[in-house]
Amino acid sequence: MIYLDYQATTPLAPEAREAMLAWLGGPEGTGFANPHSPHRPGRAAAAAIEVAREQVAALLPPGGRVIFTGSATEALNLAILGLKPRRIAVSAIEHAAVLDTARASGAELDVIDVDGEGLVAGDAAIVPETDLVAVMQVNNEIGTIQPVEALAEAAHRVGALFLCDAVQGAGKLETPSGADMIALSAHKLYGPKGIGALWVRDGVDLTPLIRGGGQEQGLRSGTLSPALCAGFGAAAALALKLQSQDAAHVEALWQQAREALPGWLLNGSASQRWHGNLNVRRPGLDVARLMSDVRNVAFSAGSACASGSGRPSHVLRAIGLADPDIKSSVRIGFGRYTRPDEVGDACALIRAAAAAQGV
Repeated sequence: MIYLDYQATTPLAPEAREAMLAWLGGPEGTGFANPHSPHRPGRAAAAAIEVAREQVAALLPPGGRVIFTGSATEALNLAILGLKPRRIAVSAIEHAAVLDTARASGAELDVIDVDGEGLVAGDAAIVPETDLVAVMQVNNEIGTIQPVEALAEAAHRVGALFLCDAVQGAGKLETPSGADMIALSAHKLYGPKGIGALWVRDGVDLTPLIRGGGQEQGLRSGTLSPALCAGFGAAAALALKLQSQDAAHVEALWQQAREALPGWLLNGSASQRWHGNLNVRRPGLDVARLMSDVRNVAFSAGSACASGSGRPSHVLRAIGLADPDIKSSVRIGFGRYTRPDEVGDACALIRAAAAAQGV
C-alpha cells in the first residue's frame, strides 16, 4: 500500500513512538502512574508532561501557555465557546470544527469569502463589533496558506482576538506570532492520535468546557496521558529540527507529482500553499470508481473529517467550483516518509485508471 493521505493523518515518527513507550508500562513498572498523583511515580509522570509541554511550546510564539486537549477539534471548541464571543468572523474555508462550532455558539457570524485561488484577502473587512476572528493557517483540503499575520493585525485593529487553526501548518511553517490562540494536533505532525493543544496568549481568559478536577491549568479537567503528551512533544521537537529538510523533500515530491499528472487541473493557488498537498481535478472523472480501481494507493476525495457527511466540499465550492468539478477532484498528500518511487508508481496507477474511464 502506498500512503498518500498526509492531510488526514501522518505516520507516527519512530522517535515519538520511542518517547511514548516508557509511559505505557505494565504492572511491573511505574510508567502507568497518574500524573496528577503526589507520589514519586506520579511526579515523574507529571515531569514528563511538562517536558512535552515545553517541546510543543517551542513551535509557538512566546508569551502564552500550552493547554493539552484530546484533539485539535476540542482545542478549537475551547477557544470559541470558552471565549463566549458575541460576534465571530471566520473564513469560508475553515474546518468544520471552526464553522460548526461558530454556528452553534449563538454568536452573530460573519463569513469572509476567499478568491478563486482559495485565499482570504489580507485586508479583509472586519466589522468593528467583532470579538473573534478565526482563519486557518493552511487549508486542510487544498493546502492554501492564508495571510494570517495580516489578518491578526486587522482583527486587533477592531479590538477582536485572532484564533488560528494551525493543524496543517504546525511544524512545517512558522506559527503566526500575531495570533491570540492557536490550535494544534499531534497526529498531523507525526505524533500520536488522541491529543491536541491550544496555545493561549497571556491575558486571554477562557471558560472551561470540560469541568471536574481542573487538572490542565484549570481549563480542562481529566487525567492527562503521559504517553500521548510525550509522543506529541517528541514529534514537535523533531518537526522543529527537520523543518527545512522536510520542506525540501516535500517540494521535490510536489514537482515530481505535478509532472507525473499532466493535464490535471490544480485546485487552489500553486504558490501560496503547502506543497505537501496536491488537490487536482480531471473533468469527467468518476472519483469513486478511480478510488476503487486504485486500491493500493491511499489518497482522498476530500477531507477525511467530512468523508461521511455526504456533503460536497464547502472548500471547493467556496473557490467557485461547480458540483461536477468538485466530484472530479482528488487530494494527494505526501510528507517526510514518502519515497519518490511511491509518488511515481501512484501517479502512474492514477493516470492509467483515469485513462480507462476515457478522461
